[in-house]
Amino acid sequence: MSLPRPARHTPTPPSPAALVTEAGSPAQDAFAVVAIASSAGGITALSEVLGGLPAELPVPVLVVQHLDPRHKTVIAEIMARRTKLPVQLAHEGDRAEPGRVYIAPPNFHLLIGPDHVLSLSSSELVHFVRPSADLLFESVAGAYGPQAIACVLTGSGSDGGMGVSAVKARGGTVIAQDPQTAEFRSMPDTAVHTGAVDFILPLNEIAHVICGLVQADPA
Repeated sequence: MSLPRPARHTPTPPSPAALVTEAGSPAQDAFAVVAIASSAGGITALSEVLGGLPAELPVPVLVVQHLDPRHKTVIAEIMARRTKLPVQLAHEGDRAEPGRVYIAPPNFHLLIGPDHVLSLSSSELVHFVRPSADLLFESVAGAYGPQAIACVLTGSGSDGGMGVSAVKARGGTVIAQDPQTAEFRSMPDTAVHTGAVDFILPLNEIAHVICGLVQADPA
């Protein structure tokens, strides 16, 4: 049985106990991956969300953050100082392991296959960006179906809208930062307007809800 869908703009984030299935079936079987996308303002937002996740998180976290491809990135090092989870730039052939964060490197799309192995692609830009949240979310939807959680944070542009629709269509769960609280509201606005979003939350509640969904205690 699927998890109950709470009302949007939940004023208080539900506790882990409140997010088990109605029949009491084990919610730990329900989710197997978290995919997060952000753009402008994303370093601060990602720090908040990843910093709220515990070291024993039972699922992998895949991240697309739009980065300037002209410069070497230190995003993995920055995030590693702000979360208890090991953080790395994704590499071709990595297997997505629980309790680890994989960030798309600059100028490469990040994808995951049904075998939960990561791949990188330098195919054409999508909505003028590479890496693309849409491509990550679509691959997560195909690989995990109803076991996927997709989350859209602050950002300019429309990246992520098609992807969250794909996740929802496969039975997954979608979270968006409340656009009214986002530093740049265009990406979460786009996600919300698809009608595919299950939770619209202030930034400081997102990690708590993710932990509840995957049955983990917050950091």
